[in-house]
Amino acid sequence: MSQRYPPPFDPRQVPVLPGAASAGLQAVPPSLLTPQALRDRFARPPVWTPELVQERRFADRAPAPAAVLLPLVMRERLHLLLTQRTVHLSTHSGQIAFPGGKVDADDRDATAAALRETEEETGLSAAHVEVLGALPQYITGTQFFITPVVALVQPGFTLQPNPHEVDDVFEVPLDFLMDPLNHRRHAMEWNGEVREWYSMPYDDGRQERFIWGATAGMLRNFYHLLRA
Repeated sequence: MSQRYPPPFDPRQVPVLPGAASAGLQAVPPSLLTPQALRDRFARPPVWTPELVQERRFADRAPAPAAVLLPLVMRERLHLLLTQRTVHLSTHSGQIAFPGGKVDADDRDATAAALRETEEETGLSAAHVEVLGALPQYITGTQFFITPVVALVQPGFTLQPNPHEVDDVFEVPLDFLMDPLNHRRHAMEWNGEVREWYSMPYDDGRQERFIWGATAGMLRNFYHLLRA
């Protein structure tokens, strides 16, 4: 069977489903968005169900284990550190993503891979990182089996983005991302099937950071964990 990658498109131009992302949902309260509250949540996780586990498959390739880091910088309000990938990369070029990548044979586990990849991509040293735990595995349409590792980051770090992989590194307030009023659900038809995804556009004062696809999907699962 041949590969079935979707044609190039601008996700910003894909229609938004009215009310589909926030219907009946409330923002995570500020009391649950503190470093100690997050430590407690991962130490004693509630019973909950992730909303998104597997995207519609559109690539005929072998599954590839991967890991990403959700680095939550401990400022006055927690901020999530994100990257914008360079446009020449073979997969997800130009998109906003968590730092991370494939799990190598030498990696002890997914957490080790996420920390290694984060330092290679951004220069963020593991010495500044306190790992809290992991979200459920997320399977992309391109068959990456991703383990999202959540961590707190002590300020005072120095970043050195790898110019071959990362165009920019920036931060988004966690409370913005954990409010469903800032979530949008999009839908488009391709190859006889309807493909849907979330987006969480954020204006940082310089430009709109269009967070969408797998990154938004894993954040949506993080939201459900914190609201459970």
